[in-house]
Amino acid sequence: MFLFIGTTEIMFILFIVIMVFGADKIPDIAKGMGKGMRMLRDATNDVKSEISKSAEKNGLDTSITKDVQDELKKVKDELEDFTGSVRRKM
Repeated sequence: MFLFIGTTEIMFILFIVIMVFGADKIPDIAKGMGKGMRMLRDATNDVKSEISKSAEKNGLDTSITKDVQDELKKVKDELEDFTGSVRRKM
């Protein structure tokens, strides 16, 4: 199950994509999407590093962001542990 989409729905979406774009265009589309996602991730990492560099250059304490991220990860893990037994099984 991927994002609450079952196997049947995924197969139907793939069928529609093949009908619209044709089987020979799908690898090119996937390659383009992969390159786009890679460029977006690289741009995001560049922005994050520039913000961190400028914060350190101006003497701002950036250690608090790591503490906040650690606390958020703990809460997420606890929530996943709690909802694991409550989650609906399909």
